[in-house]
Amino acid sequence: MSAPATISVNPTLLQRFGGMESGQRMRLILGVVLFIAIAVGGLVMGRQAEWRVLYSNLADKDGGAVIAQLGTMNIPYKYSDGGGAILVPADRVHDARLKLASMGLPKGAVSGFEMMESNRFGMTQFQERLTFQRGLEGELTRSIQSIGSVANARVHLALPNQNGFFRDQQKPSASVLLSLNPGRSLDKTQLAGIVHLVASSVPEMDAAAVSVLDDTGKLLSKPNDGTGNGLNVDAEQLQYAQQLEQMYSRRILDILEPLVGVQNVKAQVTAEVDFSQTESTTESHKPNLTPENSAVRSQQTVESVNSAGGTGAAAGVPGATSNQPPAPSSAPINGQAQPLTAAGQAGANGSSKKESIVNYEVDKTVQVVKGASGVLKRINAAVVINHVVKADDKGKVTSTPLTDAQIEKMTALVREAVGFNKDRGDSVNLMNAPFAAEKVEVVDVPVWRQPVVIDLAQSLAWPLGTLALAALVLMGFVKPALKTFAESRPHTVTAHRESQLDALESEQPERPQLEAPHAHNEPIAPSTSELRMEEARKLTRDNPAAVANIVKTWINGEAAA
Repeated sequence: MSAPATISVNPTLLQRFGGMESGQRMRLILGVVLFIAIAVGGLVMGRQAEWRVLYSNLADKDGGAVIAQLGTMNIPYKYSDGGGAILVPADRVHDARLKLASMGLPKGAVSGFEMMESNRFGMTQFQERLTFQRGLEGELTRSIQSIGSVANARVHLALPNQNGFFRDQQKPSASVLLSLNPGRSLDKTQLAGIVHLVASSVPEMDAAAVSVLDDTGKLLSKPNDGTGNGLNVDAEQLQYAQQLEQMYSRRILDILEPLVGVQNVKAQVTAEVDFSQTESTTESHKPNLTPENSAVRSQQTVESVNSAGGTGAAAGVPGATSNQPPAPSSAPINGQAQPLTAAGQAGANGSSKKESIVNYEVDKTVQVVKGASGVLKRINAAVVINHVVKADDKGKVTSTPLTDAQIEKMTALVREAVGFNKDRGDSVNLMNAPFAAEKVEVVDVPVWRQPVVIDLAQSLAWPLGTLALAALVLMGFVKPALKTFAESRPHTVTAHRESQLDALESEQPERPQLEAPHAHNEPIAPSTSELRMEEARKLTRDNPAAVANIVKTWINGEAAA
């Protein structure tokens, strides 16, 4: 018997790869390389962030401050082509903007009075005035941009030259151009504040000389030159009247909606408001009082004495006799003679006069009444209530009008809600009528055109496309090559195993055997050894691996299992 040979039952991958044809090997290599490239590309593109513009057209100073702050916040960034914009990941754009805005970035490239620090030697007076004007415009621009609603601003100042003639001097003026943030607006108080800011920053400038425009060219500030027709006042009055009407309408809805349901009542209120201002002055006097109860304002007394004949005074040649004082006399007062003093004495035929004037204070009341502006003169309310809608057990909808008693009660509620005053001429009308049903047209949008489906398709387009391409490469290149790789080697091993089994079978000695008696023309039955040999061949063909293991066991001298 010949020496047993070693059989390689499990060939290595290199042996299998070497047993393939050259075209199959190239096809397998190409498929594996493409599959790996697609997988790596899918992972890289799936992890790559989408970049969005954070800020564009920034000055170098603001750009450096923004980049430094982004580095502090650990937010990745990069530049667009040419460095005109700063890009950050799309999911962090709004977060970065809010954080930078809280820090006051970007501040803008507006130059203020720091321009005066770079004055060079030899500047003319005109250049100095121009630099000062530009610095003042920059400072005003910075102040206006600090307002939350203003995104950008430009200030233009017209500063005339001052001369020595006061009458010929011109007043300065200013123009302000504003760019507002999207969805923001300026109210009247903010506009007045901007006008006052500019007018107060320039000497001899009136507020009427400041014009404020928006980026569409619309004039926001109103000139106050005394020629206006009161449109601003009328607008405020109209707004006040509308607020009153909305307040009364809300009262009516609040009191009726719990009774008839939401969207089943409509109310409109018209308020007539008197904005005129009246002022009246009243002066009243009380009757004259007695002297005892009256206050004396002034008092005057006049007294005079007249003498008659020769007895009233000394006469004749001056001497001792003529220098004697006159004799005592009396003056009639109230019909009775009363003695006079020495200074007021007169002769028997003389007369005297006494006048007394007394002025008393007169009671006087002055009342000034000024009527209030915005007095409510009249209210007109119109209310419409829908019919009562009910649905029975079968789903049939019926509409029932309100009764007269219900309408009367609701009318009384509305009158109380608006403060009805019959003397003032108020009116309240309540009507019950069915509301017209609104027909809502439902647009049948295909499923593939719905926004949700479109967003889902856009989000899954790249992953699904990558998987489809990978599957195509796998099924078209890798799988056929692997199938050929797997089928090429086992046939060779199987043929080698069958040849070794045939050699082993041929080494067995042939033993003569007598033929069993059999009938003429009958088939000869196979012997037991032939049957076993046929079963061995069939087992070899059906399960070559098991036979190979058995032969390996025989060769190694191991005990059969």
